[in-house]
Amino acid sequence: MIFLRILSNLLVLALELAAVGAVAWLAWRFPLPFALATALLSLVLGVRLEYARLRNEFSFYFGRALGASSIAAAAVATGEAVVKALLAGVAALLTFSGTDQARLWYVALLFAAVLFAGTNLLRWLTLSLGASPERWGYFRLAALLGLVFSAGFAALAQLGFIAVPDLAHVVSTALWETAAKPEVGQASELLFQMKQYLDDAIVRFLSVWVGPDVARGLGIALSVNMLSGFVAAIYAVVISGVVRRIDELLP
Repeated sequence: MIFLRILSNLLVLALELAAVGAVAWLAWRFPLPFALATALLSLVLGVRLEYARLRNEFSFYFGRALGASSIAAAAVATGEAVVKALLAGVAALLTFSGTDQARLWYVALLFAAVLFAGTNLLRWLTLSLGASPERWGYFRLAALLGLVFSAGFAALAQLGFIAVPDLAHVVSTALWETAAKPEVGQASELLFQMKQYLDDAIVRFLSVWVGPDVARGLGIALSVNMLSGFVAAIYAVVISGVVRRIDELLP
């Protein structure tokens, strides 16, 4: 029995790694379909989970239970889910679109590592604390994974794997390398360079007041890269849910 359990755990781990790798590969190779799929997944998860959250929180705020067929609550939950779905889709597109293939490859590897960390954290919370992976992942995991992704991105930039453009390069890209009606990749590349320049400018500005080390930490937390954590959290929820069901079927 112990041997069978070890084999089952190895199989579950292999399936989890395969799923993480597949998601990262799809994001790297097909950024626009990936962004659309991310928005759709976020919407499907969000409508149900946001309504469940409102049912639990309503009595806390208003002193009475929420009716089972509250139209207002359903509208609020749907509205919040739609906003988060749009945010997730845009964040996914900005993360994986562009024309610099070397950068996109490093971003895909970083995303895979963050996603794997997220699925393992949800698995540990489920087994150790009985947490709901869907609820915990959708409402609580995004900020943590965003922080990890942003820190990893900053480390890649610090090591020289991802270039930090100066203002002259950003202007040159906008004027000479971006068409009047740019494709998604060109527009995303320009937005990425602008974002990288602004992130670096924020760190340099904060360094004057709090020192370079603290400024780098604040820059990680304030970076737009934090939004990628919500993308990772969505897929961590989906993968951990599938893996958990497979694990329950195995001996």
